[in-house]
Amino acid sequence: MDELGRKTVDQFKAADKTPLVLVLDNVRSMHNVGSVFRTADGFLLQGIVLCGYTPVPPHRDIQKTALGATETVEWQYFPTTVEAVTALREGGYTIMAIEQAVNSVMLDTFEPTGEKPLALVFGNEVTGVDADVMKLVDGCIEIPQSGMKHSLNISVSTGIVVWDIFVKLKKQAQ
Repeated sequence: MDELGRKTVDQFKAADKTPLVLVLDNVRSMHNVGSVFRTADGFLLQGIVLCGYTPVPPHRDIQKTALGATETVEWQYFPTTVEAVTALREGGYTIMAIEQAVNSVMLDTFEPTGEKPLALVFGNEVTGVDADVMKLVDGCIEIPQSGMKHSLNISVSTGIVVWDIFVKLKKQAQ
């Protein structure tokens, strides 16, 4: 483990975080939630906000995919995503939905400003980001896709978007 440069839980909690928070809007699958925790740990994100009926730790099905990331990644729960977005806005975050929508910005052309921390809202596996939440966000980011489905699992979408923004923020910091 030492050779891999892995942080202990205490080192993770004390480390400077990537200024990025993930908001899960009524995500139903515990496996998806666990996978998002693992991605947040992997890129040292500020945290995760779980909303509505999104399952919360501790639960063995979340742990199955999180592999301990629920112990490192800070998380909080809000009864509704509208409440979460409102609180994040008051906290100075730029809030972007990850959704296919009119006037969305393609991920490959999206440039985070780095001036304010960023919150990304990921929606329900079937219905996407709630319409009331879409009215509150600062914009919408879409993952360019060329296949027939134009649909990705939330855990896959999270990995793609977080990696892309992580790389862009690192380049800006150099």
